[in-house]
Amino acid sequence: MNVYLAAAVFSLSFVFVSIELIRRQKLQEQYALLWLTLGVLMTAFSLFPHLLQWLSQAIRVYYAPSLLFAVGLLFSLLFILHLTIVISKLQRRLTRLVQEVALLEAHRAEERSGP
Repeated sequence: MNVYLAAAVFSLSFVFVSIELIRRQKLQEQYALLWLTLGVLMTAFSLFPHLLQWLSQAIRVYYAPSLLFAVGLLFSLLFILHLTIVISKLQRRLTRLVQEVALLEAHRAEERSGP
């Protein structure tokens, strides 16, 4: 099987799965745009290998299909880093929220017990 054909099938499948996740509201639009962009870019490079060949020659990569997978890997790693940052922010917000709720409960318990 041709590596470009395999990459095109995988990329198109990826785009359709992303669209289905958006439709089922399992994927937020802000992240969906990034995944759809990656899928469309990978599909374009797979279906039009001369574009990939030109780009790989321009940046001196000798085996063009390796550039296709390197781009996907790099994008995925950057996206994972972005999600890690988002999770860290959410964790800090959750900790702050739990602390505020604990303070409110303590204050409410203090009011109930009276002076």
